[in-house]
Amino acid sequence: MDKKLLGLYSLAHFWVDLSCALLVFRTMAGGADFALCLLFYNFCAFALQMPLGLLADRLDRNGAVSAAGCALTALAFLLPWSLPAAVTAGTGNALFHLGGGIDVLNRSRERAWALGVFVSPGALGLFLGTLWGRGEAPGFRLAPAGLLLLGGAVLLLCRRTFGSLRSGNATVDLEAPGRYAPLAPLFLVVVLRSYMGMNQAFPWKGEWALALTLALVLGKTAGGFAMDRRGAKRSSTVSLGLAALLYLASALPLPGILAVFLFNMTMPVTLWAAARVMPGAKGFAFGLMTFALFLGFLPSWLGWPSLLAGPAGYGLMALTSLALLWFPLRKGAARC
Repeated sequence: MDKKLLGLYSLAHFWVDLSCALLVFRTMAGGADFALCLLFYNFCAFALQMPLGLLADRLDRNGAVSAAGCALTALAFLLPWSLPAAVTAGTGNALFHLGGGIDVLNRSRERAWALGVFVSPGALGLFLGTLWGRGEAPGFRLAPAGLLLLGGAVLLLCRRTFGSLRSGNATVDLEAPGRYAPLAPLFLVVVLRSYMGMNQAFPWKGEWALALTLALVLGKTAGGFAMDRRGAKRSSTVSLGLAALLYLASALPLPGILAVFLFNMTMPVTLWAAARVMPGAKGFAFGLMTFALFLGFLPSWLGWPSLLAGPAGYGLMALTSLALLWFPLRKGAARC
């Protein structure tokens, strides 16, 4: 994986997610249609990645797709109406993630560390963008300016790296009945992870919000390196097993933060394994996993009561995730 390109995609990922959170919480929060804006934003940002991913696979211009996502997200800042702005920002977010995600998956080959590095900055961007959006700090227009600069830089670096805007995607191939069975448990693991993220209620969460966010970021990064070093099955077993134990003591800050770190180490594993199952449609596979994120968000948006019963419930979710992961890893969706 070209480290300059990975670094640029990771920085842009941070800024795209920061910009989207800033836009949502500065211009939409508190409005009568905020709940609807939040639903449409999340639908476009996550569920829409599945069909857009298939288009990106066929287009074979991942840098251009990513740059278009940056530009579309910047455009959302100019729209005077909340709902169209939410749809535009969400779609831009989806396009950026797909372009960058496919390129990282293409170049990382059999390894997952680069994918972990790429996906991890988003959580920090969301955290800081939410703080910025809920405050009164000036500089609102810095976000779209940064998006346009980063989108242009992605285009230039992709052209320099690959010699053209073509990315070398594999020929799209969805005709493999029976081969996709491992995707179902991977999909459910991501739904559970998203649901956990929306429903974990630690009594100390407010005072330790930054540490908790860093645990998310570093856990995703460490997960890719751990898989490359120890194998997908072994690293997932250790991380989720320890997470389940630490969740039992998550009424205390340190065990809870460590549990969140370990629980999120499987994120690059699930994305990488899904792409391995569908090597001819990596964008579609990436989008399928983000659609699972959207489903995990829905119960909270609908106001349904949480099914998690404190530390014991969190530990059970970690063990359930481990049980679900064993099938695709044992069947060879990812090398163990």
